[in-house]
Amino acid sequence: MLQGFKDFLFRGNIVDLAVAVVIGTAFTALVSAFTTAVIEPVINTLGGEDAVQGIGFTIVSGNDATRVDLALLINAIITFIITAAVVYFVFVAPSKRLMERLAKGEEEEPEGPSEEVLLLREIRDALGGGAERRGPASDSSV
Repeated sequence: MLQGFKDFLFRGNIVDLAVAVVIGTAFTALVSAFTTAVIEPVINTLGGEDAVQGIGFTIVSGNDATRVDLALLINAIITFIITAAVVYFVFVAPSKRLMERLAKGEEEEPEGPSEEVLLLREIRDALGGGAERRGPASDSSV
C-alpha cells in the first residue's frame, strides 16, 4: 500500500499539479490586486456623491455592519472572469490543440514501408531467389 502511495507521489503528474496550484494562486492574487486597485475605484465612482461607500446599500440605517457592498461582489466576479479567461486561453486551449495534434499524428499510418524495410526485402528476395536457382542447377548436374 505504501509503495503505491510512493509511486503516486513521485509520478510526474503530482509535481505538475503542485506547480499549477502555486502559479494559479499567485495569479489569482495578482488579478485580485488589480481589480481592487484599478477596477474597484472605477466602480465606486458610479456610486454617486458618496463615492467613499461605493455601490451598495445599508439594510439597517446607521449600522455599518449591515452594509451590502455590491462593488466587492462585482470585483469578485471580474476577478473570476479574468482568471478563468487567462487559464483557458493560456493553458487549456493550447493543451487541447497539442493533444489533438498528437492524437492526429498517432492515427496517421505510414505511407508505405521504410527504405530499410524495402532494402531488407530486396536482400531477402535476392538470397531466396539465388538459392532456388542453385538448387535445381545442382540437381540437374547430378
